[in-house]
Amino acid sequence: MDLVSSNTAIVIALSILVVFSVIGIAWGLFYPKLSKNHSRDQRMSAIQMSRVQLADSKLKKASADRRKDIEENLKQIEEKENQTKKKKLTLTARLAQAGLEITPKQYLVYCAFSGLFFFLAALVGGMGPVLSAGIGIVGAVGIPNLWLARRRKKRLAKFIAEFPSAIDVIVRGVKTGLPLGDCIAIAATETAEPVAGEFKRLVDEQAMGLPLAAVLPRMHERVPISETNFLAIVIAIQAEAGGSLSEALGNLSRVLRARAQMKEKISAMSMEAKASAAIIGAMPFIIGLMTYFTSPDYISVLFTNEVGWLALGGTLFWMSLGVMMMKNMINFDI
Repeated sequence: MDLVSSNTAIVIALSILVVFSVIGIAWGLFYPKLSKNHSRDQRMSAIQMSRVQLADSKLKKASADRRKDIEENLKQIEEKENQTKKKKLTLTARLAQAGLEITPKQYLVYCAFSGLFFFLAALVGGMGPVLSAGIGIVGAVGIPNLWLARRRKKRLAKFIAEFPSAIDVIVRGVKTGLPLGDCIAIAATETAEPVAGEFKRLVDEQAMGLPLAAVLPRMHERVPISETNFLAIVIAIQAEAGGSLSEALGNLSRVLRARAQMKEKISAMSMEAKASAAIIGAMPFIIGLMTYFTSPDYISVLFTNEVGWLALGGTLFWMSLGVMMMKNMINFDI
């Protein structure tokens, strides 16, 4: 019995020894490889993370450099815009912006003929020489300048209304793969005046060898509105920093249309104020005309007496001042 129990104990001990030996051999054979693979995976993941971080840092640096370049370009364009605004418009520039193909000398000759016509008309109407001379000065200086300013304003308004359509034509051409110069040439043929004429001039200037970034500021000088300045900024930034030109021009087109809609909304909201201002400004002249037809002797003192001339001149001055103040109050620029 003791012999059997001792044999059993020996067998159990040998079995335990064999199991531990097998575990030790397996541990020695496989654990170094597992640890080696694990350390290799750790090193590879660390290298990949370092590459990602390096690429991320390069991307951030490139983005920061691009943003810095864009800010510098915007500052330069803004400085040029401020310098342009500070400069007083010459007569040649005003004639060009109004779309008139005449020289300043010809314009001055027309002003002289206009002043002479109003002077002779006042003399024939029975007014005195002094008052006729004043009316002649107004006819030579005031009326031609008002006509020129009105023509210039109407031309700029037409340009603003047609300009987004030209940008859309350029965007469609760029998306199809055409060069920007060819897209501008297409826009010059498919849009209406005055946008077509300005784009044709851009095409002619490019044909002479000038780059687009140099001719766009010239167009802004001929058409001094924010829309042409926006186009010059977009082209300048795209030339310096790169990017999708079609996307940038598409965003510009949407911005221009939103600005046009906002202007129309502001005009509709201020129409009542404009009508009130027109009625208030015209009321003194209407009352004076009605008084002249009903009691000409009562109001003729204003035109035949020197004191009446002074009173009439002072009245016109204060009326003009009031009209200018009302105009500034109801006009909004965006």
